[in-house]
Amino acid sequence: MKNTPFARHAGRELSARERSILQAIIQNFILDATPVGSRNLSKFLQEELHLSPATLRNAMSDLEEMGFIAQPHTSSGRVPTDKGYRYYVDSLMNVEHLPKPEIAAIQQNILAAKHQEAALKDVSKILGSLSRYLSVVKMPQIAHATIDKLELFRLASHRLLVVLTLNSDIVRTLSLEASFELENAECEDLARALNERLAGKSLDFIRTNLQNLVREADLDNHALVRLFVDSADALLTDHVVPGDTVHIAGAQHLFDQPEFGSPSRVRSIIELMESEEIIVHLLENSAAQEGAVSIAIGSEMDSTLMEEYSLLTTKYRYASANAVGTIGLIGPKRMNYSRLIAIMHYVASALSHEM
Repeated sequence: MKNTPFARHAGRELSARERSILQAIIQNFILDATPVGSRNLSKFLQEELHLSPATLRNAMSDLEEMGFIAQPHTSSGRVPTDKGYRYYVDSLMNVEHLPKPEIAAIQQNILAAKHQEAALKDVSKILGSLSRYLSVVKMPQIAHATIDKLELFRLASHRLLVVLTLNSDIVRTLSLEASFELENAECEDLARALNERLAGKSLDFIRTNLQNLVREADLDNHALVRLFVDSADALLTDHVVPGDTVHIAGAQHLFDQPEFGSPSRVRSIIELMESEEIIVHLLENSAAQEGAVSIAIGSEMDSTLMEEYSLLTTKYRYASANAVGTIGLIGPKRMNYSRLIAIMHYVASALSHEM
């Protein structure tokens, strides 16, 4: 390797002074999104380090050569790079302790939302409002939940109610319109035959093998069976609430961030909002475990759409279904990670409690 300035610093540990300077640069940039100059940094650190602007410039130059900060323009101060943010969240940051009244408010808001029909949609709005960033709540999946019982009820001469009870105490109902006359005895017989083949099997298995299970029972020529099979996808989805996969809220908060004041940046937010599949993919590939918050920064996500953003994710548990869902926050890399991690912990905890 050539003896370049970068090579001279490559791979070495940061000194205590360099760590303090990097932490101060990032904390200042988080506050106002303005490149940090040596003179302002000297004032910020005067009680801790008593360094002159010249000494700080040399230290900042070293940090820049190591890739932790960058200088957007020749005459400007420095801004953190993805590498700098990563070092900060891994080695320099302390998670903020939220005041007790704020924790109580989070718990009350989540509890109130959980009692509404659109619970997780409301939770995404609450999280977006708390964080002032884009909030994502992904429904838990229950592919391995098993069927306890299937019931068919004749509501009217041509209307059928299907009731599916899962071992996770989740009950799903589906109303079907038949083009033929329904008979009570016929519905009871079919429910009995289906239960013999479906009870105790997982949603995932039944969704994949339903046609074969019906064919093996010699039921596939029955008009009522065909009506059930043709509509079964709505009952057998592995999401806790059929039809609901992900809720996104809070896009308006991103427009308030100085990073997204230009028309091109506004377009990037709109493009992000229209890319639900990408967001879901990023959530699904998150390494977050229950009780932990995972942070992905810019280029770490290997997505051109996310280069200017950070993604925070954590898990919550839908206890009655023994299933795990994901919540996420998307915002500029200049996020107040310390505070947001604390908020996500409390939201996930409140969302998991007795859900």
